[in-house]
Amino acid sequence: MSTRFRRHRTKIIPAISTVVMAILLTGCLGNEEDWHGKNISGLMPELEFDLINSQGDPVSSNDYSGRVRMLFFGFTSCPDVCPTTLQKLNQVTSGLSPELQEEVLTLFVSVDPQRDNPERLAEYVDFFGDDIVGLTGEELQLRELAKRYRTTFGYEEPGPDGNYAVSHSSAIYVFDREGNPRLLIRPDLSGEEIRHDLVALIQEGS
Repeated sequence: MSTRFRRHRTKIIPAISTVVMAILLTGCLGNEEDWHGKNISGLMPELEFDLINSQGDPVSSNDYSGRVRMLFFGFTSCPDVCPTTLQKLNQVTSGLSPELQEEVLTLFVSVDPQRDNPERLAEYVDFFGDDIVGLTGEELQLRELAKRYRTTFGYEEPGPDGNYAVSHSSAIYVFDREGNPRLLIRPDLSGEEIRHDLVALIQEGS
């Protein structure tokens, strides 16, 4: 990874533990053995946002409809979880057939708009692959989006050099072609396990 992306300590918020607990308590997992990720069907709202992309253009969730989408919150100065996760997701999608690769998209939402302008965001996501879209927005927009999916993020006090750490969830949210929430993926799942779930979603109804 390029050294221009400074390394800073990152706190990771437990991956929406309240949602996972709700899933376990309500017994809404369906046939759990079918999925490696947690089945969140019906437990969260459909994919919806109005942000800007890494070209500085306003976009909405409708601009990316028709594909299975993986949503991940992070920031470009993240020293560990973000680059590791994006690298894994790129390996997962790269391992699909060319036809299936076109059916999957990763949406990386930066929750650090003060530092992650479109140019920086574009350089970052391009480093990890072609099927990754960088998104960001005003802090209020980002907080509303995080709240929509029952997570949050926060900023620590800047150090002497002005840099600061950002706490955020490590969860990956997976939505089907219609934007319905389907899976919550933990970053500790193997690439093969994630790929299995993506292929199953892509092939639904085909």
